[in-house]
Amino acid sequence: MTTDTGKGAGEGTGESALTVDELAARAGVTVRTVRFYGTKGLLPPPVIGPRRVGHYGSDHLARLALIEELQRQGMTLAAIERYLRQLPPDLTPRDLALQRAVVASWAPDGVETVTREALHARAGRVLAEGDVERLVAMGVVERDGDSDGDVFRVDPGLLRLGVELLDVPLSPESVLAARNVLIEHARAAAHELSGLFRDAVAERDPQAVKSLSAYMQPLVVQGLLTTFQRSLRDELREWLAEG
Repeated sequence: MTTDTGKGAGEGTGESALTVDELAARAGVTVRTVRFYGTKGLLPPPVIGPRRVGHYGSDHLARLALIEELQRQGMTLAAIERYLRQLPPDLTPRDLALQRAVVASWAPDGVETVTREALHARAGRVLAEGDVERLVAMGVVERDGDSDGDVFRVDPGLLRLGVELLDVPLSPESVLAARNVLIEHARAAAHELSGLFRDAVAERDPQAVKSLSAYMQPLVVQGLLTTFQRSLRDELREWLAEG
């Protein structure tokens, strides 16, 4: 399987190249795991720099997060290889993060409890209090109510996406308003779809509803994501044309 996209480590992402130790620390895995995935073809090879030191970028980090999520879903390495082979070869780190978010939606939340220092490490930068507040508003980070404010509940995959949004010039209030819009419409879509599926199978076999949910959820989520991306792209194109 060929996973090398020809991109340099960190190219086009604004992120400094990472050593294998830094990559492993950011991803929350061991160096041995990174190298094992590389030998299996699950990760693109690093860019070899001076002194024959391998340099990794945000594309490797995003792919590691996707691989780990696929493993949490119970997929074997062979199945993961087939999954990755089907993905377009030119996916950006943001595209990979969206893929990971879709996969994560197939199962209960994979939320971790981390200290403030661990949160900084996972984010790849020191987060100011204002940054943390914006991540909380996005629903990416939650403060642990039983702690003194230095312990957080976080989804590692969504955190990477949220950190990128910190550089977007939006206030916490705007981010919260956008999140509420998404939640409102997502709930409405889920309600209508569940009603449609329930009516379609209930007369035949009431037990089929549960089975249908397990099989349809990944397809529905992927469909919603694809439709939303296309609709948003069209809206932005019209917005820019008016400007």
